[in-house]
Amino acid sequence: MSEVRFTDQHEWVRVDGDEATIGITKFAAEKLGDVVFVELPEAGRKVGAGGEIAVVESVKAASDVYSPVSGEVTANNVALVEDPAKVNEDPEGASWFFKLKLADPSEVAKLMTAAQYEEFVKGQ
Repeated sequence: MSEVRFTDQHEWVRVDGDEATIGITKFAAEKLGDVVFVELPEAGRKVGAGGEIAVVESVKAASDVYSPVSGEVTANNVALVEDPAKVNEDPEGASWFFKLKLADPSEVAKLMTAAQYEEFVKGQ
């Protein structure tokens, strides 16, 4: 089973081999409220760790989504564009945003573990 890591911007990343699957956390989805729009990156786009790569809008606010790691986009979750409310249903599972081919797998180790993230959000 692959490990999930987290950022202080409330994104999660799950790595399988040289591919990373990325989305926003349950905490972020709950804070946003009802999601009404999602803009995802096109396949082939390259991004650095921490770079803006997607947008999520809710009835409360619009937020940029940052890539936790660097790489090249290999897929995006079109189902979210067609039905943005899916983000609220399963933000850390079926409602992933995009997948990347990792440029530097060592970046993953720099992100928070689930326990570290849980502690981080207690202060939010």
